[in-house]
Amino acid sequence: MSASTPDQVETNRQHWDERVPINAASSFYDLDGFRAGDEDIDRFQLDELGDVTGLDLVHLQCHIGLDTLSWARRGARVAGVDFSAPATETATGLAVELGLGQRARFVAADVYDAADALGMNAFDVVYTGNGALMWLPDIERWARTAADLLRPGGRLYLAEFHPLTDVLDDERGTTAARDYFARGARTYDSPGSYADWDAATTHNTATEWHHTLGDVISAVAGAGLRIEFVHEHDTIPFQRYAALVADDARFRYP
Repeated sequence: MSASTPDQVETNRQHWDERVPINAASSFYDLDGFRAGDEDIDRFQLDELGDVTGLDLVHLQCHIGLDTLSWARRGARVAGVDFSAPATETATGLAVELGLGQRARFVAADVYDAADALGMNAFDVVYTGNGALMWLPDIERWARTAADLLRPGGRLYLAEFHPLTDVLDDERGTTAARDYFARGARTYDSPGSYADWDAATTHNTATEWHHTLGDVISAVAGAGLRIEFVHEHDTIPFQRYAALVADDARFRYP
């Protein structure tokens, strides 16, 4: 666990609020393709989580809701939670536009307040996708929140970047450039957006927290959940390092 300050959380919120319209307009998210029916979930996630028809699923840190709505398209009743009000407003509008307004709802709330916002033991599945955990200072509190949201017999499904990606050099991804076990806050300046690096932005300061694989597994177990599998995959959905090569819609080391 690493401490955070209200200023760090608020600065991160401003950072993400500003990037919502940038990301929604980008080819990275390709909302036109999504509207036309493109899938926004990795094949391995579909295989690992399985059929969600008729299940209540909550997506923590949902951003503009594409993954959330993908699960709705596959038959789940979904709720999305994000601390950015512009993000949940965009997701809500997209749900209505796609005719999923009766199956999807989005709430602006801190992830740690998700059970208060949506109800204790209200879901069959808690889902968290790529690029979420690094924005959370307290991984143990996150795991307890997930456990609070689940009904008896429910499942937490986490699909996340491997923590090693935080350690390797940003250019090639071939050298350990940072300490894997350094868990303190890392504040940095990042203009633009990963969806459009040329976008003009003002709120460029961001703070992340590193959690090792052991931290995440221990937090989940400590929250009272039984770990059924930990799978590691050799691809990533974007070109994180220049050395990576395209492999269908994903990237891998050559």
